[in-house]
Amino acid sequence: MTDIEACDAWHEQALQALAQRDFRRTHALCLQILSVIPGHADAFYLLAVIAAEHENFRKALEVAARAAALRPDEARYPAFMARCCIALNDATRATQLALQSLSLRGLDAQTLDTCGVALTRAGEYARALPALQRAVALDATVASYHYNLATVLQFNGEFTAAGAAYQRAVELDPDHHPAWVGLSGLEGGLTPVQATLIEQRLQRDIDAEGELMLCHALARYEESLGNHRQVFQWLQRGKQRKRASVRYSAAEDAALFSAVREACSPQWLTGSVAGHESDEPIFIVGMPRTGTTLAERILSSHPMVHSAGELTEFALAVKQVAGTPSNKVLDADTLRAASTLDFSALGQQYLLSTRPRTGHKPRFIDKMPLNFFYAGLIHRALPNARIICMRRHPLDTCLSNYRQLFATRFPYYDYNLDLLDTGRYYQQFDALMAHWRQHLPGRFMEVWYEQLVTDLEGQARKLLAFCGLPWHHACLEFHRNEAPVATASSVQVRQKVYRSSVERWRKYDFALAPLQALLADQLQRHEQVSA
Repeated sequence: MTDIEACDAWHEQALQALAQRDFRRTHALCLQILSVIPGHADAFYLLAVIAAEHENFRKALEVAARAAALRPDEARYPAFMARCCIALNDATRATQLALQSLSLRGLDAQTLDTCGVALTRAGEYARALPALQRAVALDATVASYHYNLATVLQFNGEFTAAGAAYQRAVELDPDHHPAWVGLSGLEGGLTPVQATLIEQRLQRDIDAEGELMLCHALARYEESLGNHRQVFQWLQRGKQRKRASVRYSAAEDAALFSAVREACSPQWLTGSVAGHESDEPIFIVGMPRTGTTLAERILSSHPMVHSAGELTEFALAVKQVAGTPSNKVLDADTLRAASTLDFSALGQQYLLSTRPRTGHKPRFIDKMPLNFFYAGLIHRALPNARIICMRRHPLDTCLSNYRQLFATRFPYYDYNLDLLDTGRYYQQFDALMAHWRQHLPGRFMEVWYEQLVTDLEGQARKLLAFCGLPWHHACLEFHRNEAPVATASSVQVRQKVYRSSVERWRKYDFALAPLQALLADQLQRHEQVSA
């Protein structure tokens, strides 16, 4: 057997070992190949895959780049690198690499799907859609390809096609839990037959994450029928086990809020250190499910405003400039250290990191809800930016957060796994918003969801005036805005404004007494503000 024949045999064994998730053997075989053929591109690629499986994406990117340099005609390599860049929060490079991959010949379904997912997560939905459609066309037997396609179709407002793709995903793989959730969130929701199938799956051995998803899907189904007690039962079942698995700490969240107030004292907020003078950014912040997407759609319907989506760039810029050693982007140490940064450099770095998604219109919206933690830093880094905080009735805020299925691997929303933890989080949030309201006059504006839906034009005019934008009637026709919506409100914001979500908490009054007792002070203040 020649050296080449031996390496071919080892390569085949390495592929088999990787499929069996035997990473140690895969690694050994790749090193064996490289000892004979140092320029074996796929051996480097397989080593990169192993690194990614262990969430060492920087190493994976570095090793995959060696494979790509050896075989610039191989589309799998830049597609994989795009996936790594998404994991590293580098959407710009991910987009470049995905497009590079799509320009090459010999694309298979998996590579097309990988590129499509990377482009989706980079916010490039128009470019993602054809790649995902081609993946399904090449191989219609993989459930995840249909699910990924359905997600982008939903973002684009193509709800009928999205429903068909979600349906095909669960037909191919009834254990594809995210697809069941996707189906349940579309207009019309689940059928009785589908709900029965989900209940049957819950009778089997299933992990905590899968149980959480399926219980959320059934909660949506029961809510569509007006069975609110059953909604709560499903939510409690799904969240209780998941909460135990993540070991959520309310004290850690409290430490975050304390660190913000400590770092952004009234004296510090009025400091003389200049930031970057750009007035491009409009930040829309707040607890999720409080109307942030509605406010975004109203403003982004203005011809001078572009919606860049929920960007992580400001938090990443703070983390990078602060240089704190923790592996978390948002933590108390980073918030404290951030108070001594070069704010002009921070503002410039943030703006540059949003390109090329921004810069082609005079203003852009960053709708990352968690940026409420950074309002003080935003003020110092970008003193001409505007910060809009959406507010909602305390009980509706907590209930809507509790009812929401957030990304299961995003720990910053783990408070929503328990209703009283959600209430405690709201208390901290409410106190921090009072701090910003008092000490960021003229730059920080609170808008109440209830007022927005009952006086759309009046509130829209106030929003535009706050942002220094001239009135434009298109802002009242936000439901005609065809731009993609990559949030849980993707269905609702394509409808005209409605008021059915106001005081939704009353339908769940039977379960809210402990929360009402916890939030007694906040509810009293809300009544005073609303009077």
